[in-house]
Amino acid sequence: MKLSIPVVQTIQNRHSVRTYENRPLKTEDREALLECMKRLENPFGVPVHKYIVDKKLEADGEKLGTYGIIKGASTFLGVSVPNRELAPLAAGYEFENLILYATHRGLGTVWLAATFNRENFASAMGIPQDELFPAISPVGYPAVKRSLTERLMRSAVKAASRKEWNELFYQADFQTPLTKASAGDYAQPLEMVRLAPSARNAQPWRVRKTENAYHFYADYKSGLSDGEKRIKQVDLGIALSHFHQTALECGLTGAFERIPQEDISLPETLHYLMSWRIGKEKGENIHETL
Repeated sequence: MKLSIPVVQTIQNRHSVRTYENRPLKTEDREALLECMKRLENPFGVPVHKYIVDKKLEADGEKLGTYGIIKGASTFLGVSVPNRELAPLAAGYEFENLILYATHRGLGTVWLAATFNRENFASAMGIPQDELFPAISPVGYPAVKRSLTERLMRSAVKAASRKEWNELFYQADFQTPLTKASAGDYAQPLEMVRLAPSARNAQPWRVRKTENAYHFYADYKSGLSDGEKRIKQVDLGIALSHFHQTALECGLTGAFERIPQEDISLPETLHYLMSWRIGKEKGENIHETL
């Protein structure tokens, strides 16, 4: 389902906000978010649960906290998924769609994967104990001036910078960078992938183009914990949200599909997750061919 917003413009306008005006959401904004949360879906066949909670609520006698990272926000969004294959991908996809919708309404957000009191937020939001709880985001009205903490964090992760095309997108052999000219109609969706947010601004996605598909990989070294791997997969879900929603806005046809990667010997740091089959008719769920 395409979001009912100007996708490319919204992605270009989106930026992480950690400093907010100290006022609650307007009723109309909160109701619009709740309605959007009901309508969201993902193309991976995984149920994704979204939550909204006010910071003033208490869990086990303690106020909800973000370790001083977030200033002024009184409302938070959250996401959880069952612990199964493709679930982190689906969580990243749907939650980013919600964040883009909030951006379109003039609201500020920022992905938080580690810098929040997970136990208390899980209790306040009613997250099932057997589900993954990968992230939350404050949602509110951006303050005119950023806090010192926010300015330091943005500087540390080079928040405004992104890797160039030749570091992210490749032709079939992973040796030849993919140019915008070679990408053709898909240059716009790939550019929106390049602009996607990610944990520590690591931009772990790599994309390989073959004759009739784009293949998406997570780039990380061996030895990561399961939790760190899930964060990389959530990041890929964010990138796939940008890719898919932009492709829909551009009128491009295709569908997500798991395709065997037998045509290439992959570097050990690249981990295959998903492909976009160009021109394939959209189905209810992805077709598993692995």
